[in-house]
Amino acid sequence: MAPDAPDANLQTDALDSVDISTTDEKQHMDRYSDKIPSINVHELEESYPHRAAQSSAAPSVPDFFDPNLEIDASWFEDDSPYPEVRSAVANYDDPEIPVSTLRAWILGILWAIVLPGINQFFYFRYPTITVGQVVPLLVTFPIGRVLARIIPQWTLFGIHLNPGPFTIKEHVLVTVMAGVGATSAYATEIIAVQRVYYNQNFNFPYQWMLVMSTQLIGFSIGGLARRLLVAPASMIWPNTLVLCALYNTLHCASIASIGSREGISRERFFMYAFLAATLWYFVPGYLFRALSVFTWVCWLAPNNVKVNLLFGYSSGIGYSTLSFDWNEIAYIGSPLVTPWWSQANVFAGFLFFYWFLVPVLYFMNVWYSQYMPISSSASFDNTGHPYNVSRILYSNATFNEEAYKEYSPLYLSTTFALSYGLSFATISATIVHAILYFRKPIRYHLSRSLSEQPDIHAQLMSRYPQGGICTTPLRPFPEWWYACIFVVTFVFACVCVEIWPTRMPIWALIVALLIALIYVVPIGMIQAVTNRQVGLNVITELIIGYMLPGRPVAMMMFKTWGYITMSQAMVFTGDLKLGHYMKIPPRSMFICQIVATVIAGTTQLGVMSWMFSNIPDLCLTRRTETSGFTCANTERLSFGELLALPVSFREESISAFFAPHLIVLSPAFLSPLLYFFLLGAFLPLIIWLITKRYPDTILNYVNFPLMFAGINLIPPATAVNYVPWALLGFIFQYLLRRRYFPFWAKYNYVLSAALDAGTAIGVLLVYFCLQYPKNGRIGEDTISRWWGNTVFMKTADWNEIPLRQLAPGETFGPTAR
Repeated sequence: MAPDAPDANLQTDALDSVDISTTDEKQHMDRYSDKIPSINVHELEESYPHRAAQSSAAPSVPDFFDPNLEIDASWFEDDSPYPEVRSAVANYDDPEIPVSTLRAWILGILWAIVLPGINQFFYFRYPTITVGQVVPLLVTFPIGRVLARIIPQWTLFGIHLNPGPFTIKEHVLVTVMAGVGATSAYATEIIAVQRVYYNQNFNFPYQWMLVMSTQLIGFSIGGLARRLLVAPASMIWPNTLVLCALYNTLHCASIASIGSREGISRERFFMYAFLAATLWYFVPGYLFRALSVFTWVCWLAPNNVKVNLLFGYSSGIGYSTLSFDWNEIAYIGSPLVTPWWSQANVFAGFLFFYWFLVPVLYFMNVWYSQYMPISSSASFDNTGHPYNVSRILYSNATFNEEAYKEYSPLYLSTTFALSYGLSFATISATIVHAILYFRKPIRYHLSRSLSEQPDIHAQLMSRYPQGGICTTPLRPFPEWWYACIFVVTFVFACVCVEIWPTRMPIWALIVALLIALIYVVPIGMIQAVTNRQVGLNVITELIIGYMLPGRPVAMMMFKTWGYITMSQAMVFTGDLKLGHYMKIPPRSMFICQIVATVIAGTTQLGVMSWMFSNIPDLCLTRRTETSGFTCANTERLSFGELLALPVSFREESISAFFAPHLIVLSPAFLSPLLYFFLLGAFLPLIIWLITKRYPDTILNYVNFPLMFAGINLIPPATAVNYVPWALLGFIFQYLLRRRYFPFWAKYNYVLSAALDAGTAIGVLLVYFCLQYPKNGRIGEDTISRWWGNTVFMKTADWNEIPLRQLAPGETFGPTAR
């Protein structure tokens, strides 16, 4: 179904409960009332990939990417030449607005502790909850206004405790500190893998230096590239525009508001939805867990293997699976935020690859799949049991080829094997798609970014000092700040790989950083234009597989410094662009990002250490563990008992074992999957040729990179995550948005933030109040054992029973050679 076209030039209504009561703020609004941007929702949501489709339904916008277009200098003098930026970003600035205030730093540091701590706590839980940046953005606004009213206007040691009304720049600074390190650092996966499987429980200095180096090296690289990715007007970064619109809506409510003002305020609606989501989680999360995974067909035929393979959620593919748990529904992202055209592409890929191709491959016994569950994130040996990787490793965690030959090849479930093929297709499809649809804007940006005239935003930002103490207005060289961070964190990385037995040489670390450094500008330009990031995860895995085969720990670290460094650079650069749009002084942005990243990384390590010390058998439990801390993004291996190892180990070990001279491990898997590179390159070309011939076809909205990448969470994600997600997305992002746009514009994003935050708080309350005390024995004889909490566990789906079961001592497939 095609996404909806704009019906009218509607604008978002503001938070009607916002009261600009202070005289200073009223004067500030009056001063700039003629310069407040008109916040156009449709222009913001029409991202470049969507506009690239030459459909009659797509809105008509000026082609600012035409190399032959003469740019009027007045556009740069008065405003940005790009309509997206004009609709969301103010073309004025007041340098006197307070930014780096005491209350902003207090709130920012609190969020830099709370948000990363919550997200790290949920990281090892299934389904994982990620509290995004929108939650602190919304919650900080009323808190900041309250602080502005109750804090006395005193001055201590030259610091103003209360400089006046809570400003938009303070708000941006707080939320940047909240979001810059909010998601779990990838390096914590390495630490967890080493601790759980390799018995490498290194001390805190190693862990801290590893996290700081992987997080801050990306920051330094992004900072060094900011002249190419931040300052030029052509580097738009569409994702930041939505945040800019929200900031302006909150702080300029009495001026920018044009939409409907009927109904309750957004703040009150947020509180109602937040409380409802918190209380509701007690039902599917504790009282009636079967509602979380509503596999009702399996309940009717619990011992029918074929029925459970098709309709199950644990190891099946989930036909007619529903969920009443927001935790499950939003596992792959909130359906209330993602545009419907994007959800339609993802769901189309899910239907074809997961609900059609997977059962075809399984019942044809491709890859000996019938001896394993149809969907599992575990690896298997030739007896159908989880693969015991410890049997093929030396004591120093390197590959033992002789032991492997005596043991078994490595086999994957159908969904797991297909996920690798789709990751290959994503790489080639993204490159071809970018060349076909974005060659003109990319060529334009590459040729103009260094030579183009500074727009109004760059001119306004030039007022602020760019560098450190030693810089002058004539020689602003802030790059040395970032260079210092790079040197320090590079030393941390060298110490980690040399002092501790990681089996990774320093030359490999240098190669990984060179990969990130080479790709950061072109990938950054693509993301700044298309809002899509080209991942380096598979490429880095293949490179290290050639260079250092059979060293899974070294592979994890190489991938982190190669791929995650580039990814982190994009996160930091996006924040820098947000600061550029909102006129945050560069020094304040630099310091707040550094401090927040250090605090967030340290907090995550502390939370992880507490979890391993206080949650019994973390990552070592079966699915029957009620609290959900089964390391959901994991594969389970056999080591005397079932182990749960983070997904990163699964990826790194398999990729390492697929090194050229070890291809004998699983040639049946690898060889066919390599054809997905060709599939990913071929399909976008076919669609592009068709749409060139028939420009008004619905195929304009087909996006194969999104289709391939959108289902990369399977496994461990299943239909219980995708089907309700797509259903709610259709309701909210298609039906309500088209038919009740004022209502949708006022409440949709607020509802999404409230459901995320409320569910997260509900999970914390259930765990710490009902599951953590007394070792989870509260309600053991009543709540835990009643039918609604056990029916889904008494099925072949939950017990992961394959279609073909081997007799004791029997094996399948070829032997290891």
